[in-house]
Order: sequence, then C-alpha cells, then structure tokens
Amino acid sequence: MRKGVEKRAKKTKSVDFFLMITTLILVTFGLIMVFSASYYYSISQDGNAYSYLLKHGLWLILGFGAMFLGIVCDYKIYKGIGKWVLIGSILLLVLVLTPIGQTVNGATRWIAVGPITVMPGELAKIAAIIFTADFLSAKPERVKSLTQGILPLLVVICIYGALIIQQPNLSTAITVCGIIVAMMLVAGMRWRYFFGAAGAGAAGILSILIFMKDSYWYSRLTSFTDPFADPLNEGYQAVQSLLALGSGGLFGVGLGKSVQKNLYLPEPQNDFILAIIGEEIGFIGLILLMAVYCLFIWRGVHIAINTPDQFGMLLASGIVLLVAIQVILNVAVVTSSMPATGINLPFISYGGNSLLMFMFLTGVLLNISRHEPKNTGVN
Repeated sequence: MRKGVEKRAKKTKSVDFFLMITTLILVTFGLIMVFSASYYYSISQDGNAYSYLLKHGLWLILGFGAMFLGIVCDYKIYKGIGKWVLIGSILLLVLVLTPIGQTVNGATRWIAVGPITVMPGELAKIAAIIFTADFLSAKPERVKSLTQGILPLLVVICIYGALIIQQPNLSTAITVCGIIVAMMLVAGMRWRYFFGAAGAGAAGILSILIFMKDSYWYSRLTSFTDPFADPLNEGYQAVQSLLALGSGGLFGVGLGKSVQKNLYLPEPQNDFILAIIGEEIGFIGLILLMAVYCLFIWRGVHIAINTPDQFGMLLASGIVLLVAIQVILNVAVVTSSMPATGINLPFISYGGNSLLMFMFLTGVLLNISRHEPKNTGVN
C-alpha cells in the first residue's frame, strides 16, 4: 500500500520551480532586448520598428508550446531511438549542402520548408545529446573502452564536424563536438583519452596556422587577435562589439539608448546582442545576466545529479552542457576572445530555430526533474 502511494506521488511531482522561473526571466529579458536591439535595423529593413519583436514574440509562443511538450512527455521515450535521431540529423546536414540548402551572407545553414527555414545544425545539437546519452547508458562500461566506446563516438564527432564546417559554421561544430566529449567525461571517460582528442584538435588548428596562411580558415582563426588591424573588413563586427561594450561602462547608457545598434553593428539582435546589452545596461547588467545563467546551470546540475537512472542523468547533463557551452562561446565571440562565428546567446538572441530548441530541451529537463526523489538535498 505504501509503495503504491509513493509511486503515485512520484508521478505527480511538480517540475523544478527555480529552473522554470529562471527560464521565464531569460526569455522575457530576451524579448525586451530583441526589440531594443532590432529597433533601427527593423526600420531599415521594412519600415516597421516592431517586425522583429512580433516575429520573436510568435516564436516565443511556439517555444512555450515546445517546452510544454518536453514537460509532458516522459524523457524515457527518447531512450532507444538515439541511432535513428543521429541518422536523421546527419541526413539533414547532408541536405543543407545540396541545391535545396539556403545561402544567406555566404553561409549555407538552412533548409527552406515553405515560409519556414529549418537549421539542421540546431537539430544536430539535440540529436547529439540524445544519441550520446542513449549510447553510453545502454552499456555504461563502453566509455572505458577505446574500441567499443571512444572510437565510435569519435567517428560521430568527425562526421558532425566535417558536415557542419562545410556550411561553414565553426561555432556550431565546436558546440556539437564539445557536447559529445563533455558527456563522455560525465559518463566516466578516462582523462588520457580526453587529452588525446584535445591534442589532435590543437594539432589541426596549428596545421592551419602554419601551412594554410592563404586560406579562409586562417583569416577567421587569426583576425580576432587584433580586430583593429582590419576594422572595416575581417575585424568589423568585433570592433563594433568592443566599442559597444566599452561605451556601456559600469551601468550602461540606458535601456534603448544604444548607439551601436543604429546600423553600426550588423544584425545586432542576433549573435552580438550581448554587446548591445552591455552597452545599454553596463557591466553590472551583464554580471546579473550571467548570474541568471549560473542559476539555470546550477539547477540543471542538481537535476542531473539526482536523476534515478543513467540515461536521465546523461540527458540532463547534455542539456546543461549545451547551455553552458553556448553562453561561454557567445561571450568569447562578443569580447573578441575567439573568432567571430554564428553562435546565439541561449533564450535571448533572435532566432526561431534556436529558441525552439532551447525551450524544448528545457521542457525535457523539467520533465526529468519530476522524476527526482522528493528529498535530495538543496531545493
């Protein structure tokens, strides 16, 4: 009798309150900042200052639907479908490189489906998390084996990296590959394998810097070190971003009063929205924003630690790692600490594919939180 009561209580456990509130804070702040950052750019595009606000608002509504779907569907339904999700995502990445792929600003990252564009690179992030969690939880000892665990996942990393780099999209390639490696570490991979993979990656970058000085990738990998050396071409976005951050100072110039969004910083509502945030609400505002992200990550880690099964633990870890990696990469790009590549700020940057993905994965994380034991330490 008691076991039956406990089972019913477990099924009706509410989602993690702090994670839900943190997500609502991020998406609400994102809506405000997309409107502020896109105001003048939107006018220049179609004469309507509210077009990006309205489109982002519509995507946000759809995002809440995706989050609700993630909450109500038991996360265990994703167990066992990892290889099919992986194959589907790889096929979509291949299709991007065919004539049906859509090219914008020299990058081919989209597939047009009527009026909607799909970014297979964003779907690859979800697929990588589900596949890696499924693969490693099916036989946990795999992660200790070079031939049965490490090498198969390295093959997946190479396939993802090669296809996404062709778009080209360096930041998404780093994110997807980084998620898989980080999840392997969480699952118990030996550090010597990690350092071996890191060494191979470093060797690849070094070979570009030494032997491919006239290539596209050489200019992308080196321009960020001194963007002011070429402020009107390769270094333009980084220079405008740094000027925005510098102008903001400690407390910012005031919400809505950014100068760099006045057609100086290209498409400020997208990858470089953090620069506009820094300009308008200053260093203190950025610190508060990072604190909210830290709260999200803390609650995600708490959920992962207390998940009762290996698959749920790895799935939750992958979602948290995705958010953490993208925040770190976006901050690095905006501060010219790494090459300028297309990487959205989670929950905040304009972009329907990214917003839907993060809100759906947050819903999955909230669903996992419903399966935690009720008394597990910090609440």
